[in-house]
Amino acid sequence: MLDNLKKILNEDQDPKAIEKITAKLDNLLMSNEEVGYIAVQKKPAVNIFPDSIVVTNKRIILCKPKNLGLSMEFIDYDWDDIEASFVKEGILGADFTFSTKSDLTHTVDYLPKNQARKLYTFAKEQLDLLKHPKVETPVAEQPKPFEDAETPIVAEAEIIEEVATEEVTSFAEIIPVEQSGYRDEKQFPDDRSGLAELSQDELFEKLQNYKKLLDNGLILQGEYDALKKEILSHM
Repeated sequence: MLDNLKKILNEDQDPKAIEKITAKLDNLLMSNEEVGYIAVQKKPAVNIFPDSIVVTNKRIILCKPKNLGLSMEFIDYDWDDIEASFVKEGILGADFTFSTKSDLTHTVDYLPKNQARKLYTFAKEQLDLLKHPKVETPVAEQPKPFEDAETPIVAEAEIIEEVATEEVTSFAEIIPVEQSGYRDEKQFPDDRSGLAELSQDELFEKLQNYKKLLDNGLILQGEYDALKKEILSHM
């Protein structure tokens, strides 16, 4: 633990006192508890068994040597039980004081001023976290993979065989032989020679039939024009 506390040590702290305190804190810290700062008393005359104060992310711990330094008394207060903290600087050092919600007040005097200031800053940060806790953004829960689940049965898709279609280039190829009393002369080209034997009325009726085929989209305009020209040549 001492290696982790090197960043908070300074010339006003006694490394031996810090080492002694951290050695005893090893069995006192809770899970996920981290030491933020340690301040050690520095009395002007005799400073053999100084008191210390430890602040962590969970509580304030007062460390008081007993029995000529052979043992140590620990008194701790959770941050949610702390009401406020204060620092009072004097000529010979500074006093760090904190009060609890049960109206108890504790003071550690003769602290080096820079240590008292760091204690006060750390305490303010912890109290602010209690008043304004950080809101963590919820992480979307990832769907868990199926375990021992039956494999879903997927119905086989019906296979539809595609039949190639034959392109029709002339609608006259699908015109029925007999429809509404007329015959398609394109389907029977040899009958066109019989146009000369038809009367004017029959030729006109045949022309009307071809016009119906054109209107119904059964023959193309070019085919109709050719048939019309041929019939008109016999009228």
